[in-house]
Amino acid sequence: MTDFSGLRESMVVHQVAARGVRSENVLNAMRAVPRELFVPNKLAQFAYEDSPLSIAAGQTISQPYIVAFMIEALDLRGGEKVLEIGAGSGYAAAVLAEIAGDVYTIEYIEELAKSAASILAELGYDNVQVLHGDGTLGWEEHAPYDGIVVTAGGPEVPESLQQQLKIGGRMIIPIGESRNFQELIRVTRVSETRFKSEDLASVRFVPLVGAQGWPA
Repeated sequence: MTDFSGLRESMVVHQVAARGVRSENVLNAMRAVPRELFVPNKLAQFAYEDSPLSIAAGQTISQPYIVAFMIEALDLRGGEKVLEIGAGSGYAAAVLAEIAGDVYTIEYIEELAKSAASILAELGYDNVQVLHGDGTLGWEEHAPYDGIVVTAGGPEVPESLQQQLKIGGRMIIPIGESRNFQELIRVTRVSETRFKSEDLASVRFVPLVGAQGWPA
């Protein structure tokens, strides 16, 4: 039997904390979520390796460090309302749900949206709602959000997502002129009309497809 709890703790210590993630909220959330349940069964033994893994529909689950880094950059204190674009396997939504009060996550691929909703429900994450739709348009019904995290790379920051951000809220999003390479940026809404942008890291994500992203 694989000792997933031991592998999970090792991941937090050696891949996440050792690289500079300091938020106790994030570290504890990473300790709490069983990542092995969010990957295909045949890859469960590799769930805590320092790399992305393939999931259904030609998509990937990000490496653990990137998930932790992006969530820490949101600077969540607990109890916030967060929007995630790109539910994928549902793993990052589960990590967010350990910290935030309410998590709304949108997935463009119906197969992934259904599987993510199923596993999140099975694990008891009743503070997460999953929507199959165009994430570049956001989820206006529940706006504004304290934080928005986008797990796919777009050519520019979608205007819809900016407008759904609460004043003082932060959005973490990969942006780049190429579909394959991006700069991870943090956008902070300063006022109704002003936004501040900071570069965080060079990254590589799958393309953000939608009306305000890349064409399908």
